[in-house]
Amino acid sequence: MFALHVIFAAALLAVAVYAHHRVPYHTKGRKQVMLVRAVLAAVGLALGYVAAAYAPHASSVAVAFVQGFGLVHLPAAAILFLKRAGTRA
Repeated sequence: MFALHVIFAAALLAVAVYAHHRVPYHTKGRKQVMLVRAVLAAVGLALGYVAAAYAPHASSVAVAFVQGFGLVHLPAAAILFLKRAGTRA
């Protein structure tokens, strides 16, 4: 079961990387890009902290943190993916 959590955390980490990678393509201005990235990172860190605090076992604290961090980025990544798909059509 722990292996599934690790795989899920890795997938969510990839989602977070994708979201941060795509932000500059859909945001005007360097300051706005930095603001969006900072807000996503701050909220991700906060949810990651909460997830780690409620992790059932000490061995799963880091995995829970990464899952919480990545989960925050999922809606942004989905929106950015759909925007990218819309510009191709």
